[in-house]
Amino acid sequence: MKKIALFADVQNIYYTTRQAYKRQFNYRKLWQQLSGQGEIVTAYAYAIERGDNQQQKFQDALKHLGFEVKLKPFIQRCDGTAKGDWDVGITIDIMEIAPQVDTIVLLSGDGDFAILLDKVKQTYAVETVGYGVPKLTAKALIDACTVFYPIDSELLL
Repeated sequence: MKKIALFADVQNIYYTTRQAYKRQFNYRKLWQQLSGQGEIVTAYAYAIERGDNQQQKFQDALKHLGFEVKLKPFIQRCDGTAKGDWDVGITIDIMEIAPQVDTIVLLSGDGDFAILLDKVKQTYAVETVGYGVPKLTAKALIDACTVFYPIDSELLL
């Protein structure tokens, strides 16, 4: 049975599906699809901690599905801008698990991950599967995936 590692860039998926479709991503449906293709041996959801009740319910739902939710604090800068991304954390986790799995699944539209996916494909001969909103996903990321699946109405709530 194929071993699958799943990595969800929660903020990226939340904002891109909201911008493109005004809807939310259906993590349960994705989990069901991937479970039919192999064993999900690792699943991380990377999010920013804002401390609100709605967010806590969402995180609990992800945990119930089987995700380990990793949180970083939301940082508001003096100039009003905000910071909070998980690019380095996601990269480290993917590099650590890649030698142990057959497939890396990444939910993100962030082109910064293209180099990472190219590297794990080349070094560990793993399949790299990407999911993202087509018009909001970097071409470099799409090209770095062995297979890219557009997020469309089938994967939305």
